[in-house]
Amino acid sequence: RELLPPWLVIVAGLTGIVLLCVSTKDVPNVLGFVQYGIVLDAGPSRTILFIYQWTTTKANKTGVIRGCSSCPVQGPGVSSYSDSPQKAGKSLEPCLNWAQNEIPAEQHSQTPLYLGATASMRQLNLTHAILSDGLLAALTGTLKSSPFKFQGAQILSRPEEEAFNWVAVNYVLENFFKYDWRGQLVPSGKGMAGVLSVGGTSAQLTSELEEEKQAPKEGVRLQLYGQTRRLHTRQCPCHGTEQLRSRLLSLLIQ
Repeated sequence: RELLPPWLVIVAGLTGIVLLCVSTKDVPNVLGFVQYGIVLDAGPSRTILFIYQWTTTKANKTGVIRGCSSCPVQGPGVSSYSDSPQKAGKSLEPCLNWAQNEIPAEQHSQTPLYLGATASMRQLNLTHAILSDGLLAALTGTLKSSPFKFQGAQILSRPEEEAFNWVAVNYVLENFFKYDWRGQLVPSGKGMAGVLSVGGTSAQLTSELEEEKQAPKEGVRLQLYGQTRRLHTRQCPCHGTEQLRSRLLSLLIQ
């Protein structure tokens, strides 16, 4: 019933990674102290570096963050460097240098840095695991050499990626919390939205399971804003944009 603009969903998807993967427990809890986090979204066609920031304000032990700025990495997606992994790491350096100018120097060592790779790297890992391992090693080497606090570089599973999308969309829709007339965080009182994400070859529907039901083995269990969320993603193969386009062309030809 509510459609988000595609650009907003793409940018917001990284919000889920920050909320779920970046720990702030090691950062001094100073009133008004602004903290930063960096996420690299290594997608099929390109990689984008996002900077997020938040204060020590929390809603039921979960941070309240906002996007700050971003830097598109020049070149194709990291999986395209499978034959020359060192070039993949090298391609990140301009954006990492840019991030050093965006974030105060005294906070570099406290700024968590995380890279999440998605569909194309999952496919490469299935077909050529040695090549994908080499790429991750090269990316890790470059990220570790930066002044930021490296938190990991990994290939996200499909359930993990869809869980991030679900968190991000419900975060943007203010389904977890909202600001009242005093500017304080309060529960929104709204239900959670299901998320349908359509890719090239398939579609995925992610929704929250009923409280009394147990999440299946392939499901994801999250602890957010003081509540446990049990998510399940249903795969819809052959319902992606490329598949639908192929079926349309076949009908037109016939």
